Amino acid sequence: PQRPTERRMPHGLACVQRDRAPETVHGVADETAIQQQGPQIEPALGDAVIGLVVSRLLYDRFPDEDEGFLTARRSALVNRDSLAAIALELGLDRFLLLGRGEAEAGGALRPSLLAATFEAVAGAIALGEGPLPTGHWLQRIFESRLDQTMEAGPPKSGKSRLQEWAQRHHHLKPRYELVSVSGPPHRQAFSVVVVVNDERRGIGQGSSRQRAEEAAAVAALGTLEGEALAPPREPG
Repeated sequence: PQRPTERRMPHGLACVQRDRAPETVHGVADETAIQQQGPQIEPALGDAVIGLVVSRLLYDRFPDEDEGFLTARRSALVNRDSLAAIALELGLDRFLLLGRGEAEAGGALRPSLLAATFEAVAGAIALGEGPLPTGHWLQRIFESRLDQTMEAGPPKSGKSRLQEWAQRHHHLKPRYELVSVSGPPHRQAFSVVVVVNDERRGIGQGSSRQRAEEAAAVAALGTLEGEALAPPREPG
């Protein structure tokens, strides 16, 4: 009989549940002789597919909302923790191939690995099944999560979240600096850099300074999140 997770996956990817996820997570090659079976599926492909499906879902659900609202909703749906939670719901953590050290350190529950695995599965489905089955599958997943985020209230903007982080860690506010303005007056492009504790943390572009600042804040949050996940350096 099919497992609950298999019934939620397109038919062509049911083998993922019976064998292994289509991505071998780093760490195995360093510690074992296990070799990956099949082609490497780049999470970047899945990330693009997920982004397209979620953007279309939001546009259809909120056709009269502005770009700022849609961007905030998308950020609430497509982020490391959200994608990791979906991977756990699908049971993908059971199919991660980890080196002994990574496994003993709880790597199968590390949000960054879980999120990348879900993106890889989405990419594999897109390659094997085509865009329509992939879109329908992802739409079902994200429609339910969108309903949950709506019940939780409006999501915080990237600027709000970055300000909270900066005040919590440095007791100060981020500073946004205009780098450049290009293009004709009716179609200008703004570039802004955000500075936290005298360090440039992110740069963003947009059709207005406000949108560029929001993009810079989101970029900074991604950088800070990556630094928080990085293992501590060993003393030289």
